[in-house]
Amino acid sequence: MLTLPGHGRYAYSAITKRPDFEWPGGKRLAFYVAINIEHFAFNVGIGVDPVTRVGVTQTHRNYSWRDYGNRVGVWRLFDILDKLNLPASILLNSSVCHNYPEIIEKIRERGDDVLGHGRTNAESHKGLWEHDERRLIQEVTDVIAEHVGVRPYGWMGPAAQESSVTPDLLKEAGYTHLLDWPADDQPMWMKTRAGPILSVPYPLELNDAGTVALRDQTGREFADMIVDQFEEMLEESEQRPLVFALSIHGFIVGQPFRARPLRQALSHCVNHKLAKERVWFTRARDIAEYCAKMPEGILQGS
Repeated sequence: MLTLPGHGRYAYSAITKRPDFEWPGGKRLAFYVAINIEHFAFNVGIGVDPVTRVGVTQTHRNYSWRDYGNRVGVWRLFDILDKLNLPASILLNSSVCHNYPEIIEKIRERGDDVLGHGRTNAESHKGLWEHDERRLIQEVTDVIAEHVGVRPYGWMGPAAQESSVTPDLLKEAGYTHLLDWPADDQPMWMKTRAGPILSVPYPLELNDAGTVALRDQTGREFADMIVDQFEEMLEESEQRPLVFALSIHGFIVGQPFRARPLRQALSHCVNHKLAKERVWFTRARDIAEYCAKMPEGILQGS
C-alpha cells in the first residue's frame, strides 16, 4: 500500500459521527471576527501584491496600499464593530506595537482578544531553524505582553505559515490554541510533543486576503459570502455545533466601497431573528477556554 507523508497532528473524523455539545447559554453557532493587523518592511520581504499576484516584488506603492490599512482602513473596521457591539480577535504582528501606538490603545480600550501573528508579515516562519523560531515566538509573546498588557495564548502565523515544529514550539511557549489549520468547522485537539494544543477554526475561504485580493471577488460578493456562510451554518447548527469565523484586513475590506457591504453583511448576522437564541458572538480565546473545560471524549482528539 502506498503511504504518503503525513503530519501526525490529528486523526480523521467525520463531522456527522461526533458527539453533540452546546456553546455557552445553549447556543449552537460560535461566531467570531478576526482582524489581521500587520506591519510590513519597506521595499523588501514578502507580502501580497494585487498587481503581480505574488509576494516577491515589493514597491513603495504596494507598501502604501498596506499601510492604508493601519492609517485608515482598520479604523473603519473598528467603527463597524463598535456600532454592532461585536467583539474581535486581533491577529497582531508584534511590530505593530512599536509603530502604531494608537491601534494598540484602541485594542486595549475595546478589550479585544489578541493573538500572536509573528513579528511582521514581511517574513515567514517556514524554513526557520528550530532555535530561531523558538526565539521569534518568545519575542512576539514578550512584546505583545508588554504593550497590550496581556500575553497572547493564541497564535496564527504570518500568512498561516508554519515550520514542521511550530505547534510543538507554541505549546512549549505556553500557547493554548492556534488558528493555522483550516481543516474543520469545530475545534479539535492536535498532538504536540509537549501535549495537546487546540485548533480553533479559522477560514481560508471566508478571508478577504485570498478571496478579494487574490481571486478578484468584489466587496459585494464577499459580503454575500458572509451572509450565505452564516445562513448555511446557522441552519446546520441545529444538527451539530459549529464555528463561524471571518478573517478581514484593514487594507482590503477597510476600503470604503468594501466596508459598506461588509457593514451590511455583519448587520444581517447580528440582527438575525435567531441570533439571540442560537448565536454566541465571541472571540477565539473564549472558544478555546470553553473547550478546555469540556469533558474528555467530546471534542476530536480529547
